Amino acid sequence: MSDRALIADPLGPAAERVLLDAGFEVRKESGLAGDALVAALAGRQALLVRGQTKVTAEVIARAAGLRVVARAGAGVDNVDTKAAAAAGIAVYNAPGANAVSVAELTWGLIFALMRHIPEADATTRAGKWEKTRLAGLEVNGRTLGVVGLGFVGREVARVGVALGCRVLGFDPDPAAAPHLVGVERVDMERALLEADIVSLHAPLSPATKHLLDAARIARLKPGAYVVNAARGGLIDETALAAALAGGHLGGAALDVFEQEPPGTSPLFALPNVVLTPHLGAATAEAQERAALMAAEAVRSYLGGGTPPGRVV
Repeated sequence: MSDRALIADPLGPAAERVLLDAGFEVRKESGLAGDALVAALAGRQALLVRGQTKVTAEVIARAAGLRVVARAGAGVDNVDTKAAAAAGIAVYNAPGANAVSVAELTWGLIFALMRHIPEADATTRAGKWEKTRLAGLEVNGRTLGVVGLGFVGREVARVGVALGCRVLGFDPDPAAAPHLVGVERVDMERALLEADIVSLHAPLSPATKHLLDAARIARLKPGAYVVNAARGGLIDETALAAALAGGHLGGAALDVFEQEPPGTSPLFALPNVVLTPHLGAATAEAQERAALMAAEAVRSYLGGGTPPGRVV
């Protein structure tokens, strides 16, 4: 009897073809939750999701026969990994699938901040010509502090070197990215203190919650720029807004927020802030790579292999 998989968020035809070609019986149904998700999982060994479907402890406890969950993306916030581990269910993500896309957005945010691109666009459309007021700064020659040297952080650092930045990189794992050409490995405090541009690329955990809190923000170089395209909880947004409003920082760009959607925020009223709605991985290329990696993980794992990207 062939393995059976449920694709609970749209993954695209290429990922589905990976499973079909391997002999899987595939069901596709989006928007499932709770009882409906449990019912759809009956008799199925694999569940493939993106970020919409919530794989809760209750779902896991009731999904008899489920052996593997694959998340087509980097984070697994929507999967109760502790419950999965306790139930003996493997969980996979798609490591590195979105690295180029997130890194490109990160640099887009940096350029938008330092050259005032959103404000320049808005004022020009309004019939103004504020060339002098909107003069900006070059990236070349600035010090870039990259906090987190995973797939995305490494790509951001590589581009920084190519653009002529002095790049300081921090990662708590001494073995992470040992051979990054042009990147000086330093401790986090030095990366933060010396950086003209701070770019965060750490996972969110109890240890990294509010990694940039009021105290650390106060120690950043006056006029520094802060960019977060990783996880919203890495920054105390209230403290960040206060530092921006008080003139301590040059600007900030956020693609992620502590609460998504953020609703209201003191950041919204500040002119030296660029905000985007979690677009880091939102490219056709990243979405397809992640979907293919999730499908390959399921195919390989249920075939007795040991694919990359295992979370639990």
